[in-house]
Amino acid sequence: MLKSKKMVKELDFCKIEFHSNYVICNINEGETISQKRSEELTKVLLNHFKEKSFVYITHRIYSYSVDPTIYNKLSKIKTFTGFAVVSSNLVVQQTAEVEKLFFKKPFKIFNDLETAKEWASIIANS
Repeated sequence: MLKSKKMVKELDFCKIEFHSNYVICNINEGETISQKRSEELTKVLLNHFKEKSFVYITHRIYSYSVDPTIYNKLSKIKTFTGFAVVSSNLVVQQTAEVEKLFFKKPFKIFNDLETAKEWASIIANS
């Protein structure tokens, strides 16, 4: 498998790892991803990818909460082609199943990061 070039950026609430057609984000422990946080993160992503399609992978290592209404806005971004949640925690996966209802594009839940990366590369290029 080809290794993609990556760049890392840190915001005060997360770490973002950029790859050629997807991004892996680790949100800090105890954060709440509100509309404001989502807009801040989205601005960074769109600035990086410009007009290029990409998939967002959230590697849920830490416990944090998400306002599911953020997905309505994210679904409208043309270049944002998919969303992946990576966690082996059953509670996190069940929560992601609820979030999935709000996102109108491909949204998949994975147990491991490598499988999510493979899926993201396929979705971003389709």
